[in-house]
Amino acid sequence: MAEKKHKWNVNDLPDLSGRTAVVTGANSGLGLAATDALARAGAHVVLAVRDTGRGRAAAAKVPGSTEVRRLDLADLSSVREFADGWDRPLDLLINNAGVMMLPEQRTADGFEMQFGTNHLGHFALTNLLLPHVTDRVVTVSSGLHRGGDGMIHFDDVNLRGTYTPTRAYAQSKLANLLFVLELQRRLTEAGSRVRALAAHPGYAATNLQSHHANPLARLGMAVGNRLLAQDDRAGALPTLYAATQDLPGASYVGPDGLGEMRGAPTLVGRSRAASDPAAARRLWTLSEEMTGVTWTLGTRAL
Repeated sequence: MAEKKHKWNVNDLPDLSGRTAVVTGANSGLGLAATDALARAGAHVVLAVRDTGRGRAAAAKVPGSTEVRRLDLADLSSVREFADGWDRPLDLLINNAGVMMLPEQRTADGFEMQFGTNHLGHFALTNLLLPHVTDRVVTVSSGLHRGGDGMIHFDDVNLRGTYTPTRAYAQSKLANLLFVLELQRRLTEAGSRVRALAAHPGYAATNLQSHHANPLARLGMAVGNRLLAQDDRAGALPTLYAATQDLPGASYVGPDGLGEMRGAPTLVGRSRAASDPAAARRLWTLSEEMTGVTWTLGTRAL
């Protein structure tokens, strides 16, 4: 009888002693699961959260070395404050936090909430922290980057007058993948050893789905969470795999099961739109203009 092939899991994490990680949105769901796994493997994990009270409650459940710092990705002044307070090497930045299919809202800076939080907040945070990063940046996207209109609405990324929760979410997740593509290109050009990678959790049961603007969709997702989804610990595995395994820059990791909905982490494909280098450069330029945060690494090798 053939021996069953080993599937990568949390027990395969390497020893991370002496390494420091920042995980955004770490107080619940995928972020907390990733934080717990990284801390158990020996890393010092900084929970970057909007609500520090909830962050401290979450950190208290995590064995190992942790600290909590405030970060509101929907407010660029908070992003800058977090980055200004960072003064040491950072091995790993995990851009995990996100909002999903909300009623139309705006960030503190006037951006559409999903694009502003999921993409622009992480874009600014990554660029501001990048001089400290020594190993890699992992950004969490979604299989739903293929949804919506399948494009970035460069004429109006804030979707004024054309907003739907699904269109906005899909655009933000597509932006995550284009950001990783262009970030890796720039890192390579600068001679940096830092790698940018992306991951998606498949269909994982988290509290994100409970915020859908449509009550019927919320009900359907609640049923799906119970019957179809994998739990948040399984959903965090692609992120952990991308964060610790020797993978090429710009790699995209997701579950290996049917439709990439669940399963062990593996390299997966992305849409044609998410592989467009011209769109990635255009999005980068637009993101610099919107956030006021620019690329500063230049040609300095890390």
